[in-house]
Amino acid sequence: MQETNISPANLEMCLKCNLCTEVCPMYAVNPQYPGPKQAGPDGERYRLRDPEFFDAALKYCLNCKRCEVVCPSGVKVADIIAVNRLKYGKPSHPLRDRMLASTDFVGSLASPFAPVVNPVLGLGVTKSVMDGVLGITEHRTFPKYSSKKFVSWFKRHAAEQEQFPRQIHYFHGCYVNYNYPQLGKDFVKLMNACGYGVKLLEKEKCCGVALIANGFGDQATKQAKVNLESIGKADTEVLTTSSTCTFTMRDEYEHVLGLDNSSQREKIILTTKWLFDKIEAGEIRLAFREDFKMKALYHIPCHMQKMGWEQYSIQLLRMIPGLELTVLEQHCCGISGTFGFKKENYEFSKEIGQTLFEDIKAAAPETVITDCETCKWQIEQFTKVPTFNPINILAQAMDFEKTQTLNAN
Repeated sequence: MQETNISPANLEMCLKCNLCTEVCPMYAVNPQYPGPKQAGPDGERYRLRDPEFFDAALKYCLNCKRCEVVCPSGVKVADIIAVNRLKYGKPSHPLRDRMLASTDFVGSLASPFAPVVNPVLGLGVTKSVMDGVLGITEHRTFPKYSSKKFVSWFKRHAAEQEQFPRQIHYFHGCYVNYNYPQLGKDFVKLMNACGYGVKLLEKEKCCGVALIANGFGDQATKQAKVNLESIGKADTEVLTTSSTCTFTMRDEYEHVLGLDNSSQREKIILTTKWLFDKIEAGEIRLAFREDFKMKALYHIPCHMQKMGWEQYSIQLLRMIPGLELTVLEQHCCGISGTFGFKKENYEFSKEIGQTLFEDIKAAAPETVITDCETCKWQIEQFTKVPTFNPINILAQAMDFEKTQTLNAN
């Protein structure tokens, strides 16, 4: 992994106002975590004096970036923590952490045997073994694996995608490929209705967010380089459907892994932002079914808030006439990717998300909508409300034939 330097000047810009601590969801529930100011800028002063210094409390940072959103001085508080966690931290349970972080490897093994794997993962005895031996909490509901990967489905439809005069690339990510191919299919359907054929990248690896979170910086860097090379070769913009994948490739590759992504960064765009911009420019038009009706809540993922892109998903959803949409006050759901799967973190994860869960239950929606797949898992487990990506809802509400006709020219 390349060295990443935190500018001393940036460090000294910290005003010690403690706003980052005020909004930190982990600080509110865990007395062992000193908060982002102390774990970040304050702790960095110790590290500059002693390079071997490692504060074990760094492991409690969710990397939700809420501290950076509110910091009036622009201090990269969470980045300071993430960089030093990679530099000095060690995986607490090497086998468990490696399994949770190796999404491509585990997904490729599980998908062919999904009809067996899914029921087995739900058994009480399986959960007890994973809890006792691996340290993966027995209380966590695992996402289901799909027996047919998205890339396998796409290969059967690649030829018809090539017939469109306009093309766009798609970074599907692990979740779409191994767990929920329907999101990828809905993306293709939506793009086709808008007059675009879809192409996949020459090579795609997991964005690396789980590797970064679990301390495997070298492997995250290798995968990031593969993605950046493929994105660089793409002759169109590269659209995504995961806010976390998007944020990781656009920001964490540079700020945490120390990679130069300056020539690729602006090509990586969340689909809702790209689509909203095209509609605003008059280049794309959408038509919706007259019989579509739904009462839904929109949850803003933390990384979406950090990018400042939630407005695009919200405004697109508000274009659907039959959608009764309420935007929830932003609260961290608490799962933070693999964090909430670990035995020692489960209660923190649950407590952090409690306010969000209560808000959802009080509103009694048919559906929750969010751009982050792990937020979906957390919300569904603790509220039992079906949760979908905005692309799923747009594809469901869209009148395909009318939209296709509107965008035929």
